[in-house]
Amino acid sequence: MTKLVYEKPVISKITAGIPSKFGLPTRQKFIPDIDGIPVEKIMEEYGSPVFVLSEKTMRNTFAQAKQAFETRYPKVQFAWSYKTNYLNAVCSIFHDQGAWAEVVSAFEFQKALSLGVNGSNILFNGPEKSEEDLKLAIEHNACIHIDHFDELYLLIKVTRELDKKARVAIRINLDAGIYPIWDRFGFNYENGEAWNAINRIMLAEKLDLIGLHTHIGTYIMSANAYAAAASKLANLYMATHRKFDYWLKYIDLGGGFASKNTLKGAYMPGTETCPSFDEYAEAISNALISSEIPHENLPVLFLETGRALIDDAGYLLTTVLANKRSTTGRRTMVIDAGVNLLFTSFWYNLGVYPTRQLSSHLEESTIYGPLCMNIDVIRDAINFPQVKTGEKLVIERVGAYNMTQWMQFITFRPNVVMIDLEGKMHIVRKKENLDTLTSLEQNPKR
Repeated sequence: MTKLVYEKPVISKITAGIPSKFGLPTRQKFIPDIDGIPVEKIMEEYGSPVFVLSEKTMRNTFAQAKQAFETRYPKVQFAWSYKTNYLNAVCSIFHDQGAWAEVVSAFEFQKALSLGVNGSNILFNGPEKSEEDLKLAIEHNACIHIDHFDELYLLIKVTRELDKKARVAIRINLDAGIYPIWDRFGFNYENGEAWNAINRIMLAEKLDLIGLHTHIGTYIMSANAYAAAASKLANLYMATHRKFDYWLKYIDLGGGFASKNTLKGAYMPGTETCPSFDEYAEAISNALISSEIPHENLPVLFLETGRALIDDAGYLLTTVLANKRSTTGRRTMVIDAGVNLLFTSFWYNLGVYPTRQLSSHLEESTIYGPLCMNIDVIRDAINFPQVKTGEKLVIERVGAYNMTQWMQFITFRPNVVMIDLEGKMHIVRKKENLDTLTSLEQNPKR
């Protein structure tokens, strides 16, 4: 009989979170594999840290979202949000599933074109579009979402010079009943600015107004907020028809659907509080179908969903470098992945798990990254079993924004690996090295 390992008893004050009515969880979750491939094997082959993406999860999540909306509304078109994750392998999967491209810069626009996206299937958002950017969009017949009056006037000038029509929509900010109101972008609905913009566009000979767009915020936990936004856009849609005897082609409700990550300060985990695709779809479709818009003239519903489609498909595998005690007695550990790779750790309580069943005795701990910065904190407070140096950990739901907002700081950015539908692993972005970082530098002779 194997002798049990002695574990020193620990008594500590609970500050990692408020127990729910069911109490604190007592069983430690662990993640031994991703899509059937052992975590140890992935890290042996591709190093530590390493990002892992699941193609199976991406395709399944997209299918769920598509079914939720298409069973409730007759005309739906998804547009993949490039800023969420613009790795070629990721974008290609969503385009293969039928998604258009939603971009917010010339860089993202060019990336979409390089991946074979037809220009007419690109939605060009964002407040910063230069004259050259607008010319690029017009030449490729993209849908330009106008953000402000200065952009509108510049666009009128460019279309006259090119003697070409531009397909346009306007971005609208509005009060959807949530705080904070995103009023930085677009034309305001409540003060009449959006209606003013519509009238000016309809007067412009070479602007073809085809849609209305809004993006009410990010990580929106209320499906009813989208219903309020859809209702207001439907009102503008009908007002445009009444005055100009003209039917717009689409209403774009942007993105912002919440993923199952847990926001810092949240009482309950995101897995239990995040609305489902069905709930979002029910609220939005009810608002549009119940509006004044005749059913035969219902617009195409565009959705620029990013976070909710990709977050669950991403993992970061990491290794424990050290165990320490703070001056307050708090147990801390250092891992080889920092906030330079996990930008979302600033607003999420990311799930961090061992790869195997460890001790059932959990102690409140702080998890630090390897950077020489005091803000390099992956988890401020988490109930965690004691782990030894070299232990492998898995951080889940990191597919959104981390691979676009990461920074090359102190360490190289790691390999990104994708597991395909057949369970095969592929490097989709190679680990950086000194050559990749210095290739653009020039050192003047002295």
